[in-house]
Amino acid sequence: MSKKPIGAAAIIVDSENRVLLVKHNYGKYNWEIPGGLSEQNESAQDTAIREVFEETGLEVTVDRLTGVYYDPSNDMHHFVFICKAVNNRKPQPCYAEIVACQYSSIDDLPRPISDFTYKRIQDAMNPDQTERFHTIGPRQWIE
Repeated sequence: MSKKPIGAAAIIVDSENRVLLVKHNYGKYNWEIPGGLSEQNESAQDTAIREVFEETGLEVTVDRLTGVYYDPSNDMHHFVFICKAVNNRKPQPCYAEIVACQYSSIDDLPRPISDFTYKRIQDAMNPDQTERFHTIGPRQWIE
C-alpha cells in the first residue's frame, strides 16, 4: 500500500506585514510560499520547518495552522501554518530549486503566482477566516 503524499508550507510575515515568497527555477518560474512534501516519519509541522530552512536558510517555529487544502487531482492534503522566524536573518535562496526569496506586500504579489498560492496567503492573513478546510481545483496562473 502506497502512502498518501502530504505537503506543508509556511506563511512568514515580516515587521511590515509582508509575506515571504520564494521563486522556483523550474516550470513557470513562479513565486510560492516556502514548503514542500513531507518525508518519511515527518509531521506536517516539521515539514514546514524543514522546507523553510532548506529553501531560505531561516529557522522558524510554527505558530498556528491556517488551513488544510485537499487536492483531489493528486489525492493530497496541503497544510499551511503561520510561522515565526527565530532570528532576524535575511532569507537567502539555499536550495537548488530556489533562485530568489523576498518579502512582498499581499496587495502587490510578484508574478507569476498560482491562484492556490494566492488563496493560501489570503486565507492566512484574514483575521476573520473561520473555514480551515478547502478543496482546490487545478492550478490557475496569475501572470
